[in-house]
Amino acid sequence: MEEHLELSREFPAPSLQEAVLKLKSRKASARLPAGLSEKLLSQAPAMIEVDGRSYPRGTEAVEIKSLSKSAALSDKGIEAGTEAFIPEHVDVEFTARLEPASLRRPKFIERLDYLPEPQAGTKTIFGADGRRVFYSNAYPWRCNGRVESPLGNGSGVMVGPRHLLTCSHVIDWRPNNTTGWLKFTPMYYNGSAPYGTAYGVRTYFKVKVTPPTIDSNEAKFDYVVVVLDRNVGNATGWLGTKSYSDSWDGGAYWTHVGYPGDLTGGQRPIWQDGIALDGDFWSPDSHESMSHRGDVWPGQSGGAFWGYWDGQPYAVAVQSAHNASNNFASGGSDLVDLVIRARNEHP
Repeated sequence: MEEHLELSREFPAPSLQEAVLKLKSRKASARLPAGLSEKLLSQAPAMIEVDGRSYPRGTEAVEIKSLSKSAALSDKGIEAGTEAFIPEHVDVEFTARLEPASLRRPKFIERLDYLPEPQAGTKTIFGADGRRVFYSNAYPWRCNGRVESPLGNGSGVMVGPRHLLTCSHVIDWRPNNTTGWLKFTPMYYNGSAPYGTAYGVRTYFKVKVTPPTIDSNEAKFDYVVVVLDRNVGNATGWLGTKSYSDSWDGGAYWTHVGYPGDLTGGQRPIWQDGIALDGDFWSPDSHESMSHRGDVWPGQSGGAFWGYWDGQPYAVAVQSAHNASNNFASGGSDLVDLVIRARNEHP
């Protein structure tokens, strides 16, 4: 059994949702750099041929050991986290714009008809559904997107120039330090790809989480950072990252974005704010599972939970799993460590 390492430290808390809603939106102060969109939209992925058919190339898997007690306590870089980047050519809005009526589509799956409640393991929406479908090219919403792999669809967010944060269990783990292909489309909406699509070339991980079940240890490490084949973040911007602190437990600080299978068939993004996380008291802050009552459905896995410090967004966890009583996110100092390693080694 893992010993509690007294790694829970108090850090300044993010802004409460009431304060975030008072932040003022701002317009872009510059034009999109010439040629950037064309480059992102025209670049083709590397391909391989298998049995006479072509497929996108997979990624190299790079394992990074989990942080030791001393490293988690003393590494000032990890304690500081990584910074957000807001390009001058983007608008900034702190509330996502709901999709216009002209673009709305019926629900893909009526959740209560598909899996009637109460049924063990399906209680992922608690009370009234707080998720809202949005369509926005403003920051930070444009940093989020749809993840695809041979295992299906998930969600993710940019945390660097070409660095994607998503969940480990959407990765198609294969032998010899390789994975299957992974595709990311920022601000994907009903087939549109306003900033092109990018493919993974390298996957940094702590634990290979393999569905359909996620055990208690996997739930603490259900995140990866994927290095993409192009600098999507130069167009979208990216979120910062911070290590989660149990001193924030219960605070309704967090916003989540993902691509659910029930409301939109994974075709349009949803957002929900005012979510509270509750870290496992028996796990150190370096790596832990956090329960929450945000509303989720398969497809939202890998979508980030972020809060605002001084008006800038920082991701602390990603959606991981659920059971009949709670939904779960995964994060901690080890998540930040992956981001730092991936960005330093493959800027």
